[in-house]
Amino acid sequence: MRGGDNRTGELFSYVDLEARVRRDHPLRAIRRIVNEALAALERDFAALYSPIGRPSIPPEKLLRAMLLQAFYSIRSERLLMERLEYDLLFRWFVGIGVDDAAWDHSVFSKNRDRLLEGDIAAKFLNAVLAQPKVKNLLSTDHFSVDGTLIEAWASMKSFKRKDGLDEPPSGGGRNEEADFHGQKRSNETHASTTDRDARLFRKGKGKEAKLSFMGHGLMENRHGLLVDACLTLADGHAERVAALHMIEPRAERPQAITLGADKAYDAEDFINELRSMKVTPHVAQNTNGRRSAIDRRTTRHVGYVVSQRIRKRIEEAFGWIKVIAGQEKTKFRGRDRVGWAFTFAAAAYNLVRLPKLVAVPT
Repeated sequence: MRGGDNRTGELFSYVDLEARVRRDHPLRAIRRIVNEALAALERDFAALYSPIGRPSIPPEKLLRAMLLQAFYSIRSERLLMERLEYDLLFRWFVGIGVDDAAWDHSVFSKNRDRLLEGDIAAKFLNAVLAQPKVKNLLSTDHFSVDGTLIEAWASMKSFKRKDGLDEPPSGGGRNEEADFHGQKRSNETHASTTDRDARLFRKGKGKEAKLSFMGHGLMENRHGLLVDACLTLADGHAERVAALHMIEPRAERPQAITLGADKAYDAEDFINELRSMKVTPHVAQNTNGRRSAIDRRTTRHVGYVVSQRIRKRIEEAFGWIKVIAGQEKTKFRGRDRVGWAFTFAAAAYNLVRLPKLVAVPT
C-alpha cells in the first residue's frame, strides 16, 4: 500500500538524540575526548565569568560548536548557527536539546575576547594531549617543526605609507582603483590600515608577496600529532625563533631529543642554540651556494634519515588546518585573535586523528 504524502508534522514528537547517532559514528569517540578535556578546564572557565548576574551560554558548548565549524568546513558562525538549528547530529555533539533554540551568531563575538583572555585554545590543546590514553601515543624524544603562512584579512590596497604621503586613488566608489606598479613597498615604510599586525611576506623566490601571519607547529614523530602551536608576525626569523620557543620546555630532561626541520632552519646560530639545549638538530642541509651548519656528525646516523622522512608529515597537519578548518585566509584581525584560531584548529586536527589511534568505548 502506497503511503500518503502528508505535508504536516505531528503535533507532539519525542526525539532521542542519543538513539539518532549511530554507535560507530566518529564523533562519538571525539566527543568523549572533548568532554574529558573540557572537564579538566572547569576552573579556567570559572575564572573567566562573574559569580553573579544572568547565566551565559556555557563556554563548553561554544567550544564544541567551534569544533564542528572546523570539522565540517563551515565558513561563518552565522552558517554554523543555521546548521545547529536543524542538524540533530550537531545538537547532540554540542549538548543542546531538540526543542532548544540555536543561539544568535553574535554570541561568539561577545565571548571570543573572554576565551582569548584565558588562553583557552592552548589550554584546550594541552588538556587533550594530557589525557592518559592520548599521552601514551606521544613521543617524548623525537619532534618535527615547521611554519606556514596564514593570509591576513586585509587587502593590498590597505597597505599604505606610514607617513600618510600616499597618492590619492583614482576613480570613485567603494572599491577605488590603485596602481602599485613601480612603487617600492616594505614593512618598514608601509603598514596595513585594516590589520596593523599583518606583514608583507613571501614564502620564497618567485612567490607572490601577501599580507600574512606565520603559524608554527611542533609535531611528535610517533603518530604525527601536534603538541604545540603558535602564531607570530611574518618575517624571515620567525620560524627559528618560534621553534626554539616550542622545543625549549621539552629539552629540560636528561636524555637528548631530536628536532627535524627543513632547509629554512639550517642556520648556524639556530643549530648552536639547539645543541646548547641538548637537542640534536635533524635539520635538512641547505647547500645552495653556502656551507651547511649540519655536518657528518649528524647526518651519518640512521635516525637523521628517519627524521627527514617523518618531518614532512607536519605538512598534512597544516594542509588540514588551512583547507578544512578554514585558516588558509583568516577571518580575524590582530595577531592575538588569529593566533587563537590557529591554535584551536591545531587541537581540532588532533581530535580528527585520535579516533583511529586510540580505542574509545562508546
